[in-house]
Amino acid sequence: MRAAVALLAALAVALPLSGCGLQPMYAGGSDAAVSQGLAAVDVPAIPGRGGWLVRNALQDRLEAGGEEPTRYRLDVRLDDSLEALGVLNDDTISRERRILRARYQLIDIESGEIVLDATAGSDAGIDVVSSEYATIAAEQTALENLAEEIADRMTTTIALALRERERARETAAP
Repeated sequence: MRAAVALLAALAVALPLSGCGLQPMYAGGSDAAVSQGLAAVDVPAIPGRGGWLVRNALQDRLEAGGEEPTRYRLDVRLDDSLEALGVLNDDTISRERRILRARYQLIDIESGEIVLDATAGSDAGIDVVSSEYATIAAEQTALENLAEEIADRMTTTIALALRERERARETAAP
């Protein structure tokens, strides 16, 4: 009896979704237009340690679709800041916040058109402890984690933009 009710509930949920037009973004694997578009993105060097981390994380995600001729360039500007959050009575800092923001543009190399102009950012809280080494290690770990998170967000946004661009091409073609 429970299995029948569960099956009916699943069907009731699935029926409205079938007409909504949802489809997997990476359907088709590395042959999909989105995967090929991501693999065709070149990421020039980004200044600073944070830039190096973000660029490496982006390259790991973008090159997952294989090797494609470069069609797009991703220009990224980072803003990395560290600010004091908690200040004790003796004016020592007890907590910091590391903020990493990226402003990026995806440019079609052939036409010079800006396909995407967006921002991504994240922040992390850091406890400042009596060991200076531990605090520096925590700041560096926070930067590494933020770089990964920003690269994930950027890749998702770029994939969505490329998918919409491909859809527009398909509807425009006779």
